[in-house]
Amino acid sequence: LPLCFPEKLWKMLESDQFQSIWWSEGGKCVAINKDLFKVEVLGRGVRQRVFNTRHIKSVIRQLNLYGFTKMQRDIQRSASLPEFLAEEAAASAHSQILYYYNPSFNRAHPWLLGTCKRR
Repeated sequence: LPLCFPEKLWKMLESDQFQSIWWSEGGKCVAINKDLFKVEVLGRGVRQRVFNTRHIKSVIRQLNLYGFTKMQRDIQRSASLPEFLAEEAAASAHSQILYYYNPSFNRAHPWLLGTCKRR
């Protein structure tokens, strides 16, 4: 039987094969480096393809269909100009990372994966 989207996602997160996707927030969130994911996962040939798409928007749509919500990262800003500019540069690189949360998708509770259903 082919795996459903959450099962594929779980296998990717548990594998050491992918650098573009990992557990975040102590196993409660999925972190995706958007640019690296496009190359490493979506840029694969047909035989090695994980998802039946080459577009990040389709993967994000699947995340939304399975009840994942995008998490915003709150970054505190410094008052001094040099520190502020350094933080802006870091935030720009950080914006390539997407964070998604689903209460039924938690590394510490793999048995909840079965409750992760498509809407």
